[in-house]
Amino acid sequence: MTALAALADRVILAWGWPKRLIALAAGASGALALAPLDLWPLVVVPMTIAVWLIDGAVADSRAGRFRAAALAGWCWGFGFHLAGLWWLGAAFLVEADKFAWAMPLGVVALPAFLALFPALGFGVARLLWPSGAGRILVLAAMLALSEWLRGHVLTGFPWNVYGMMLAGPEWLAQSSSLIGLYGLTLLAVAIGAAPATLGTGETARARWQPLGLAVAALAAMVAFGAWRVPSEPVAAVNGVKLRLMQPNLPQDAKFSPSNSEMILARYLALSDRATGPRTLGVQDVTHLIWPESAFPFLLGRTPQALARIAALLPPGATLITGAARAGETLPGESRPPIYNSIQIVDDEGVITGSYDKVHLVPFGEYLPPFLERLIRAVGLSEFVSVPGGFAAGTRRTPLQVRGLPPAAALICYEVVFPGEAMPSGPRPGYILNLTNDGWFGHTSGPYQHLAQARLRAVEEGLPLIRVANTGISAVVDGYGRIRASLALGETGVLDATLPKAGPATLYSRFGDVFFACLIVTSLLLGLWPRRK
Repeated sequence: MTALAALADRVILAWGWPKRLIALAAGASGALALAPLDLWPLVVVPMTIAVWLIDGAVADSRAGRFRAAALAGWCWGFGFHLAGLWWLGAAFLVEADKFAWAMPLGVVALPAFLALFPALGFGVARLLWPSGAGRILVLAAMLALSEWLRGHVLTGFPWNVYGMMLAGPEWLAQSSSLIGLYGLTLLAVAIGAAPATLGTGETARARWQPLGLAVAALAAMVAFGAWRVPSEPVAAVNGVKLRLMQPNLPQDAKFSPSNSEMILARYLALSDRATGPRTLGVQDVTHLIWPESAFPFLLGRTPQALARIAALLPPGATLITGAARAGETLPGESRPPIYNSIQIVDDEGVITGSYDKVHLVPFGEYLPPFLERLIRAVGLSEFVSVPGGFAAGTRRTPLQVRGLPPAAALICYEVVFPGEAMPSGPRPGYILNLTNDGWFGHTSGPYQHLAQARLRAVEEGLPLIRVANTGISAVVDGYGRIRASLALGETGVLDATLPKAGPATLYSRFGDVFFACLIVTSLLLGLWPRRK
């Protein structure tokens, strides 16, 4: 333990820029535990060093200790988000002539803002900081709370929440069916930080007890996962044959109204592709599914496109597709609101239902009203080519599709919000996620997006049907097992059945109630020795 104690002393005693660089590197190492690498044991590195960073946040006053810990937390969080979100820069290069100059806003400014949340977590934890193993539980509670805040403040951005570090392994991910992503986050911090006492404990018991408890918690998670996940495949919904179409269309000048004919012809030809010597193309399927924002035109106002779709579909079949939808023009408005939608088209070319995206992407699909004038003044606009940006849907309701159970429809990054996936009313039979990750090319972004969508399936106990423009399209059962998929950058179709929904999970029934109980319990146990 001499080497580990020496490392702990080096971190604790570091000051100024050396300490900030240590925090930056420690935070960045956490991104290795996320998709696509999923090196989940590396959760130990950022969390253990976080404890030592706070140990070293000393000052003559409470305010001084808070500031010292918060600064370390900001550097730690900046490293984590910089390493985890670097791929956002690819979106600024899609139309480089318009957006390349603003790349630092997404690649540097966003991580800098998100780092304020762990800074708050570090700072408050330092104010409560007990001695011994209790400080690990205090840190876990404060960082989990700060991540919950990140998922809700200013519409929220819960991308790469720390709990995702444990979401890769199938058995570990099952705990989210009980405590959700934020509960998984508390466990990830506590388990990852446990080895910190090996370098700072005064007695053998003080050194080894937290690690023993962490190993026991990890073993309990694995045991629960092994018990929950059945050995056999989940049965399929009778009479449903899905075809997921992944066109792999670049998100560049090719995706413009001038290329509408080429795009539609590509979709139709690809959708009717035979996948084997005994298949008949789209004639074999009951439901054809296309990705988000499939067309550079309004499908509902393009009857010739609807007629060609009707000619493709066999009798009784249905198309589910992403599409921009025009609403009713309001009094005093010069143009109708445009929604990012999922639309249902029957075999006669009639749009029979729609879902309008509720949770829009700030700066990507709309500009926040309080910043819009300033942003437009410097020549920046939202990424989508919709004048004024998209309008938000008013409420999340089940999507009814002929021949299918009701769906929890989620467009693009709506799927990363735990607890918001379910519509009001009866429990749906599956999650439908249409997305377009073509903005981000062959980076880690699409893999992270799929990982978060997969965790929603585990949390809710519902299968997931995910169709992405450039990938990764997949069919996932309610235990997070990927039953079939199309790789990132692959052009093709995927024929699959729809797995049946599993029993309602505790998380689907009670939401973050158990997460709140974990927070309270962690603080009570962590602070009890200090009180005595």
